[in-house]
Parts: sequence; structure tokens; C-alpha cells
Amino acid sequence: MKTISHVLLLAVLLVSLSCQNQSTKKESTTPTLKEAFEGKFLLGTALHVDHTNGVRKQSADLVEQQYNSIVAENCMKPEEIHPSKGVYNFKEADQFVEYGEKNNMFIVGHTLVWHSQVPDWFFLDDEGNTVSREQLIERMRDHIYTVVGRYKGRVQAWDVVNEAIDDKEGLRKSKWHQIIGEDFIELAFKFAHEADPDAELYYNDYSLILPHRRAEAVKLVKNLIDKGIRVDGIGMQAHYGIDYVKIPEFEKSITDFASLGVKVMLTELDISVLPFPTEEISAEISQKYALVPEFDPYTSTLPDSMQTKLAQNYVDLFKVLLKHQEKIGRVTFWGVNDAHTWRNNWPIEGRTDHPLLFDRNNQPKKAYHAVLELANSPTEG
Repeated sequence: MKTISHVLLLAVLLVSLSCQNQSTKKESTTPTLKEAFEGKFLLGTALHVDHTNGVRKQSADLVEQQYNSIVAENCMKPEEIHPSKGVYNFKEADQFVEYGEKNNMFIVGHTLVWHSQVPDWFFLDDEGNTVSREQLIERMRDHIYTVVGRYKGRVQAWDVVNEAIDDKEGLRKSKWHQIIGEDFIELAFKFAHEADPDAELYYNDYSLILPHRRAEAVKLVKNLIDKGIRVDGIGMQAHYGIDYVKIPEFEKSITDFASLGVKVMLTELDISVLPFPTEEISAEISQKYALVPEFDPYTSTLPDSMQTKLAQNYVDLFKVLLKHQEKIGRVTFWGVNDAHTWRNNWPIEGRTDHPLLFDRNNQPKKAYHAVLELANSPTEG
């Protein structure tokens, strides 16, 4: 009996090991996002400094597994990297670049010239008065030469100018525009190209699926190209909401931008599942509203019905992207998982949003599986 028991135990162990091996084999053959979209376009994500300094180790592991491109969420913005006159803080930006190099990723610097998250000193002299056009141009040149020059040959692309288009008409009357004039955009691209002639240079903006903003972006970039200014791509920020995107308008933006001879990218993709507090949806970062329960309905978990709706929204977008894959350079999600997305705090502080492909525990959501299935479909891939 003892011998029979040992034989039975051995058989059970062998079956168990076989099942484990089959499971491991199956798991290892399941494609990741970057594998599923290989040969189509790059798949990327924005990184917080905690991903590159070892604090968010589990999330960083997920990034290395799923993505082949990264963009700096905040550490390369002017207020972080150039907080005061003559003072640069490269520690976190260096870590970001080193992380990307270690993992053989396409690295995007974000952003060189923007109306937001830029310290006031850029626009003021030592007496607190507004600087002259010449002074601000010199400060812009110094900033771009120093930052881009430091990472020359290491950062493959830059968001040179961010959000220069006004929500109503024409160009945004930012301090850059007020002091220098509309040619601040041309100068920024010129300086970036001089600082690293091999880096790709992008214009990046939000709500570019809206007809008037799309038309302004086409006008802006065409004007630069006609002047011989190098522009390699247009980034559509893609901070969307459930059922917000009109697919024909989304597709028209892609084809209109591509007709200029530049790459088209979704640079900051997320899809909020929460109601927006106003009828006029925008991605202007300065918008803030009070937290009330009706605008924060999914504080514990996201219902399966909403998981399904989110998945369908992502599929609708990716169908168009795959249809025009020869025009698309990159798709970048703005955040790694739902726990750390900026949508939890914008435009209402302290909400619980679920806009990405991975939940708060870094587990793939229904949207993730739907996008993978689409990429692997013989009719869509």
C-alpha cells in the first residue's frame, strides 16, 4: 500500500508540474502591447519620476513588459528642469533618460515651450518688470540649447511647443506670444533643431479632433514647413471621455495632419469614465471644479457595464489607428495605471477615475484585452 501511495503521489506531482509548465508556456506566448503592435506603430506611456527611481517597482516592471516608448510626465517641463535663472535640475530627467536607454526605448522629451508649468522668472527681469522680446528669445534659446543639448543623441524626439492654439480662435495669447510674437513657435523649432539636428521635433496640442482647432493646427504646421522649419510630427493629446469622440472627426484629423507630410501621434491618451462638470469639454489644465458625489460615481470599483463601454471606446479609436497605421508614429498612454492617472485630480481634485488599460493593481482590464485582440485580428492588424 505504501508503494502504491508513493506511485500515486508521484503521478499527481507529475501532472501538476505538467500543468504549471503548460500554463507558463501559454503565458509566455501571450503577446504584450508592444509585441502586438510591432511593425504598426510604437506603444508608449508617460512616466512619473517614481517609475524611474525605483519607488513604483511593480508599475515599472509593467512598463518594461508592455511598452517600447516613454515620455517624461513632468520632470522635463521648464518649472522642474529650469526652476530659476541659471539653475538647472537634471537629476530626475537624467534618471528618466537612463531608464529609457537601459530598456531600449524610444525616448520623448516633454516639453520645451509651454504656457503652463513655466516659472515666472522666464518673463521678468531682475527688477520684476516684463523682459524685452530680445531677452525672452535669448532665455528661450539658452533653455532649449541646454536641455536638448544635454540629451543630444539620447532623446530621440521632443515636444517642442505645447498647446499654442487658442480655444476660441487663432493662437493662444500666452506670455511667449505677448512678448515675442507669434514667431516664438518658429524660433523654438529652429533652436531645437540647432541643438540636436537628428532629433524628431513635434507640435503637441489637445482637442485636435475639433474642427476649428484641427484647422488651426494644420495652418500653424503648414506655415512652419513652408518657411523651411523642420517639423516631424503632430501630437494629438487625446484626453478623451466615454463616448466623447466622434470617430469621423478623429479620422479626419489624422488624414489632414498626415497630408502635411508629418507623422501623426496620439501623445497623451486616456479615456475618462467620469462625467465632465461642464458641457464644453476641454483639456485646458487650468480648469478646476468642486468635488460633488454625482461627478464621482465609481469610488470603489468600475461596474462591468462601464468596463465594456470603456473597452469599446478604445477599440473604436484603435480601429482607425490601425486603418491608418502607415501615418501613425506612436500611441502613448498618459499614465501607467488607474491609481496614478492625472484624471483622478483633473478637472476635479480627489476623484476616482479609471481611464487606462491597467487597474490600480496593475492588472489588465477588459479594454486591454480588447485592444490586444484587435491588434491580433487578421482583418485589422
